[in-house]
Amino acid sequence: MSDLERRYLRLVRIFYPAGYRNARGTEIVGTYLALSSPDRGWPSVADVTDVAGGGLRQRLRAIGATGIGPGVRLAATLALLTATALAGGWAMLELNAWTTAWFGFEQHGTSVSLGLGVWAAWLLAAVVHVVAPGRWTRLAIGLALVLTVAVVPLAAVVDRSRPPLFVLLAQVCLGFVALGVPGQPPVWLRLLPVAGAAAALPVAATFARNGGDVLLGYYGWPAGQVLPGAGMALFLVTLLVGVGLAARNDLRGAWALLVLLCPIGMLWLHPLAEELAVSMYGGGPNADWTTLATAAIIAAVAAAIVMSAALMVRRRLAFTHAAVERCTACGSLTSDSAKR
Repeated sequence: MSDLERRYLRLVRIFYPAGYRNARGTEIVGTYLALSSPDRGWPSVADVTDVAGGGLRQRLRAIGATGIGPGVRLAATLALLTATALAGGWAMLELNAWTTAWFGFEQHGTSVSLGLGVWAAWLLAAVVHVVAPGRWTRLAIGLALVLTVAVVPLAAVVDRSRPPLFVLLAQVCLGFVALGVPGQPPVWLRLLPVAGAAAALPVAATFARNGGDVLLGYYGWPAGQVLPGAGMALFLVTLLVGVGLAARNDLRGAWALLVLLCPIGMLWLHPLAEELAVSMYGGGPNADWTTLATAAIIAAVAAAIVMSAALMVRRRLAFTHAAVERCTACGSLTSDSAKR
């Protein structure tokens, strides 16, 4: 067995449920090996993403949740729209700081942050989504996710400022959901993330022209108001879309809202941490590491509990429906036998 085959088998063991990988694991690995070049030693990023996606689909099918696929794709589209709109606004503030420092007009408190590279990667993902939807878009989103996470240790190594963790965490959660974007959406859906980023630019430019500094933008008014506002907008849009779809007996919107609960919670992380600080310490709303981490855990656990409960209810309803159909079929057979 080659090293490449062992690595593909390890990926299959990680992502696929036991029953499916025991029955089809060798076939899956054989397919990837047949499509790989002879000199390849490691699975490509695209193959890792593909194995992870296939494993997730099989795990959802194992718990009776295959119907949420369209909801995940809808949630991914809305998450990518929100992530790129935020990236457009933050990129404008970062560009203002870079321009100020480059031309020697640095004002008090102005700081050049490493965040510009992060937001540029997210804007690139929006452009790739227009010209090459599907695998290339997921690769671009994956790259943006890697940079969003990597900027934290990188800033410590090079001793430069970076966006605060609560801003990055919200972006990471949106990005993970955005990985589920549909492969061939219509053109108007592909243009939405670019349009969202473009709409955010004039708002951030107005803030920058009025003397707004990038650090003030992250820790002051924009982050304190825009992130929760983006979370509320994402919630209301998903809710309205869900109500419209539910009127046609389509539950995509309901599943999309459940999938987006965690990113929405992370967009509200700083206000939640401030309220938690008041309740814990009885003083002013000064969110620290403890309250931010606690609020993040609460939001993530609450979203997971709600999603798990919805999956359990759906599985029970599917089991009941199947039992009713079997009983109906048995009754029909008995009736036919009696007539004969």
